[in-house]
Amino acid sequence: MTNQFNNRYIFFIGIGGIGMSGLAELMIDEGCKVAGSDKNSSHITKKLENLGAKIFKGHNDKNITQDIDLVVYTSAISQDNPEYLKAKELNINIMDRAEFLGLIMKYYTHSICVSGTHGKTTTTGMLSAILLESNINPTIFLGGEMDSLGGNFKLGSNNLLLTEACEYKRNFLKFNPTMEIILNIDEDHLDYYKDIRDIENAFSEYAKILPEDGFLIANVQNKNLFNDVKCNIYTFGLNDDADYYPSEIKYFPTPSYILMNKGKKIADISLQVYGEHNILNSIAVTISCIMLNIDIETIKKGLYNFKGTHRRYEYKGTYNGAVLIDDYAHHPTEMKATLNTAKTYSKGKIITVFQPHTYTRTMSLLQDFANALKQSDIIILLDIYAAREKDTGIIHSKDLLNKMKETYDNGYYAKNFEEAAELVMKFANEGDTIITMGAGSVNEVMNLLI
Repeated sequence: MTNQFNNRYIFFIGIGGIGMSGLAELMIDEGCKVAGSDKNSSHITKKLENLGAKIFKGHNDKNITQDIDLVVYTSAISQDNPEYLKAKELNINIMDRAEFLGLIMKYYTHSICVSGTHGKTTTTGMLSAILLESNINPTIFLGGEMDSLGGNFKLGSNNLLLTEACEYKRNFLKFNPTMEIILNIDEDHLDYYKDIRDIENAFSEYAKILPEDGFLIANVQNKNLFNDVKCNIYTFGLNDDADYYPSEIKYFPTPSYILMNKGKKIADISLQVYGEHNILNSIAVTISCIMLNIDIETIKKGLYNFKGTHRRYEYKGTYNGAVLIDDYAHHPTEMKATLNTAKTYSKGKIITVFQPHTYTRTMSLLQDFANALKQSDIIILLDIYAAREKDTGIIHSKDLLNKMKETYDNGYYAKNFEEAAELVMKFANEGDTIITMGAGSVNEVMNLLI
């Protein structure tokens, strides 16, 4: 990339996070001395240790020493984190992850940011699959893990950087993209945003960051938000009110469609990932690749070769003749898309083990969660995964269960993973689909079933 950071000592607070670990790996390659801390050890922290990073388990102010040149922290930590406070006390340069990644983007000819409330990781994975087929040598930061990347990060040249761009706390406003993909805009992160209008305003600001010769690829449903944006704009959608859209969609045995642009056929597209949402994701990705002058055969090959990322409708095997699926969905819109996909292909019941993610999201979208989950034949609810929040006692998974019970009879509460797995074993039969769903640690239930 550049020798800008060579020989610097950089400490990452939350180094084991999916977003932070890629940055740490890049800095190791840049010749930096890298250290960091995380609450738990994982295969990610072990990989970084093998690459030369020093990893501290737990957060302790003694980990921060005067010889550190820069501290990078994840937005998931609290402002009373002892390492963060110690870095401030020692007057060490401090940046949050988004600011640091935005700085790195300046050293790349092209920077592509994939944003939207839902589908960022899958879409970034799709685009990665095409770029890996092309003669472009990209640097990739993925918000999940993908087998063809060997994880969540790929080091490439400084011609092109590809990353996800999260709207939480308006973090994506710190980036320096030359191309943006905006998949969708929905209510989320209501612990920070006031309402949907506030979220839409953030995306409008984000689009205006693009240079005039940049590219904005946006869902046609959000087109009116970008009337003041000065760059090249292309829309995608399911109908011909968008610049690019599908015709003759087929869902069996795997999804396929004809990609159209203003009445003109562009290509026959075939996918190996399911759901209407993935058809839209693939169209957005194809537009971005056309703008990068990647030939259509390479685009088609990359899309077809993409088999998904870990924890995004990921097939895990079978139990008692039932199909096992693990999915990261943690917002009602995502959950509906996942359950609709399962209903399309399942021969029997859909049994969902759901772990709500954060108290504020559960409380603010309680009715939406209840409505989404009722698409499943049997629901097993785990305790709320706190993530960055503290339990104030205002909301509990049982409140969601009670909301569902107003119109739905097949909901159950499990106090731990073992109890959830036992309930699944009780209900599962051949032909059923079992889904572990959520952004926390719900996949532990899947591990027990496997």
